[in-house]
Amino acid sequence: MADHWKSREWLSGFNGSSGTLVVTQNHAGLWTDSRYFLQAEAQLKGSEVTLQKQVVPHAPEHINWLCENLPPGSIVGCNGSLFSVSQIRQLAKAFHNAGLELNTQRDPIATIWTDRPPLPMTPVYEHELRYAGKSRAEKLSAIRDQMLKHKVGFHLVSTLDDIAWTLNIRGTDVAYNPVSICYLVVGMSTAHLFIARKKVPDPLRDALLNDGVLLYPYDALSDFLKHSLGEHTVLTDATTTNLRLYNDLPEGRAVHGDTIPRNLKTLKNETEVANLRETMRRDGVALLRLVRWLHATLATRTVSEVEVAEVLESFRAEQKDYVGESFAAIVGYQSNGAIVHYHAESATCAQIHPEGILLLDSGGQYLSGTTDITRTFALSTPTAEQKRHYTLVLKGHIALANAHFPAGTCGVQLDTLARQFLWQENLNFGHGTGHGVGFFLNVHEPPQGFTATPHGVRGTTPFLPGMLTSNEPGFYRTGEYGIRIENLVLCVPALENGFGKFYKFESVSLFPIDTTLIDVSMLTPAETTWLNAYHLEVETALTPLLEPDEVAWLKEQCKAL
Repeated sequence: MADHWKSREWLSGFNGSSGTLVVTQNHAGLWTDSRYFLQAEAQLKGSEVTLQKQVVPHAPEHINWLCENLPPGSIVGCNGSLFSVSQIRQLAKAFHNAGLELNTQRDPIATIWTDRPPLPMTPVYEHELRYAGKSRAEKLSAIRDQMLKHKVGFHLVSTLDDIAWTLNIRGTDVAYNPVSICYLVVGMSTAHLFIARKKVPDPLRDALLNDGVLLYPYDALSDFLKHSLGEHTVLTDATTTNLRLYNDLPEGRAVHGDTIPRNLKTLKNETEVANLRETMRRDGVALLRLVRWLHATLATRTVSEVEVAEVLESFRAEQKDYVGESFAAIVGYQSNGAIVHYHAESATCAQIHPEGILLLDSGGQYLSGTTDITRTFALSTPTAEQKRHYTLVLKGHIALANAHFPAGTCGVQLDTLARQFLWQENLNFGHGTGHGVGFFLNVHEPPQGFTATPHGVRGTTPFLPGMLTSNEPGFYRTGEYGIRIENLVLCVPALENGFGKFYKFESVSLFPIDTTLIDVSMLTPAETTWLNAYHLEVETALTPLLEPDEVAWLKEQCKAL
């Protein structure tokens, strides 16, 4: 998110992507899940904020704490413009049952954060049709078809990636995510874009107007919702529409449903898929050059985790259509690899030696697609325990990559495939196995994903052809090392027979999996066949883009087991 809204980080120092800060008169607590326990302990050290470890990721345990610890009649405040309608309803119900009152009218941070960064004003630009595959006119038409089914006259869209996808525009307002801060209201004949006008160059403004997209100041949405809807109803998504906007709607006008473009953009079209395949090749070349550089450099000196991230970014920047990183690279050496969302800082990061294990999770934003890939490397001879853990993770990765499943299958059903071998040895990992990935958009894109939690849209959305999702099981030994193997997988049709439609996954990320960490005796013949076939695909795809010495290196990494 933009720095303007990072109030939790400003108050506590914790900058993980998931966490809730609660401040009372005599206590400050940060609730986060196991992915961030080690990071939070480090970032909260020396502060007055207590780490409250969540037992279940994303569970509202902070709400239970407030209900149990505040006396009846207490008032709990939060900014209604930063919480969705569904979140506020959940809070209000829980607090009412506990005799507490919820006040959403004030921003308690505004009066004390005196040097708060302003909202960004970076320009937006067109995402060309040769990348997007469908024009904004086509996308608006598809949205309106769905609006007719809902019998509404307008659709309010407040999720930035959905707006960017709908209008084929991109921006730089949010680090790593090529989106711009704005709102969109789609009507049956025109669409209404609420954005700071100086952010839209004249040629793009003209193109938008030509497609029936009218521009308004960013802060004009409230008045529009109050006075410009006529007698029409408005489709709103309670999980993404903030309470302030919802309250601006005339009474009785809201119709509840999913954000329409969310479910359209997750199905990558043929042009996007073709672009993505080429992007994966170039991204694989960049990662190959980083790994070769790392091994060569470690022969003469140590390398910092930060330097690895910087050099990898420079290799990606050499590739066609590269725009920037899709997230801050996770370069975790030895014990730092056990911190799931570790971020190396220059002052405190580890120096990498030619020994031990290195976990590298990184991705790029290209005009032609978004990448996210994780590899774990042995920098010296691994221990038997490390090989066993790595191979258990690999077996789970292969099981999910190889899955065939009937239409209607959801992520919570498939997630077990990736965990089964760890579970058999009473081991596990604390994060989801995979998340949806956008096309030159957010690297974390709803609705689908692989998760062991049978709640929420991520685990209960059926997979469909065109969905791009990460496959990233892992294992983490706190204080010692971390292991994760991640490819992006594309859902594609398998076959249709008397039992119905079946789908499968195609691994589209292209980089060798470190075989020195594999205990080959633990692999079945089918798993070995999959790995050999994947490595042949990697070698075939990357070789035409490489120099002769790079080809020789790749051939060695991809040789059959």
